[in-house]
Amino acid sequence: MCKLLARQDPRRFTQTSRSLRISGQSTSIRLETAFWEILDAMAAGEGMSVSRLVASLYEEAVDLHGEVANFASLLRTVCLIYQGERAEMAIRRHPPA
Repeated sequence: MCKLLARQDPRRFTQTSRSLRISGQSTSIRLETAFWEILDAMAAGEGMSVSRLVASLYEEAVDLHGEVANFASLLRTVCLIYQGERAEMAIRRHPPA
């Protein structure tokens, strides 16, 4: 391809668990470090902790869909959507010549 994987720090692919409180319940979520990095950036941009951001995302998903079948998958998808929206905004601000 374009040697994208070869340029990456292997630690970004390592799964890491974080303990959080969601709706008053302690839980552990296991995601690749790259996704935690995106969630860290999202939380900083919103002026909140990662725990609060993740809890808010969970509550929003439950409000919209009544349940969350695979929350780790939902978080990964949210990260991809977030990155895609950031890329779109950057292109709008600085369109390619």
